[in-house]
Amino acid sequence: MPKVTVHRKAHFNSAHRLYRKDWSDEKNFEVFNKCSNPNFHGHNYELIVSLTGDIDKETGYVYDLGVLSNLIKLQIENSFDHKNLNIEVEEFKNLNPTAENISVVIYNKLIEHLPDHLELEITLYETPRNFVTYSG
Repeated sequence: MPKVTVHRKAHFNSAHRLYRKDWSDEKNFEVFNKCSNPNFHGHNYELIVSLTGDIDKETGYVYDLGVLSNLIKLQIENSFDHKNLNIEVEEFKNLNPTAENISVVIYNKLIEHLPDHLELEITLYETPRNFVTYSG
């Protein structure tokens, strides 16, 4: 069977602050600029979850996108949406919530619930022009 990639798009709004606790405010501003604002700032994140695999002969699916939608809602949207990532999301208590790190956390939260034969790729848009891709 041919390998096909299916995609599911999701959305969440979160606040964060990019900074290192061991740096001064001046050093944080020098490196992270306005993203190091001590009062935080927010983004309307767009998430694309992509699964690549063989088409199932019985169902015609690579993976049921309804099941994937529910998984994203339970694992990602419920955890991240309308949250301050630095304060309210356990994974970022000691991890700088850059788009890069957020995409890795999302990948790790989803991969454990997916069949081993599927390849997972995460694309996370922090802004319409800034986005990252992670595939493990």
